[in-house]
Formats: sequence, structure tokens, C-alpha cells
Amino acid sequence: MVQTILNRSQVPLDSRDLATCQQVFDKLRTDYGVARDSDEAERMASIIIELYRQGVRDPNHLQSMVEAARGLFETRQEAPAAG
Repeated sequence: MVQTILNRSQVPLDSRDLATCQQVFDKLRTDYGVARDSDEAERMASIIIELYRQGVRDPNHLQSMVEAARGLFETRQEAPAAG
């Protein structure tokens, strides 16, 4: 008998999983002014889903990793200081 071993990336996401991913996606879009139907939004969504499937479940950690992957973190850090 052949047994199939499913890794985490092959298991379908349930509604709670999708809600977490959606929350992170919406926050990133709002924080960086990314249009929902843009190429950047599609790239962010793909990264969020892939990281989630790999086991990154904490929304803050997920957001930080997407920011780093897309080079968004540096943009936020480069904001001019008030003074």
C-alpha cells in the first residue's frame, strides 16, 4: 500500500487561516497604500499565503516577514524625523 504524506503546504487553509492571512494583507495594504488590484498586492498575498503554509502563524511575525521580503520595512524606517 502506498501512503501519501502531506506536508503543511498541501493542506487546504480553513476559514480561520484565511481570516488571519486577510487581516495581515489588509493591514499591509493600508499601511503602505497598496491598491487591492495591483501587482504589488498580488505579490504580498502570495508571500503571506506561502509563509503561512510554511508555519508562520503569528500575524505580527507574518507582517514583518512580508515587509522584509518586499523591501517595505526599509521604506517605513526611512521616514524623515520631525525636528
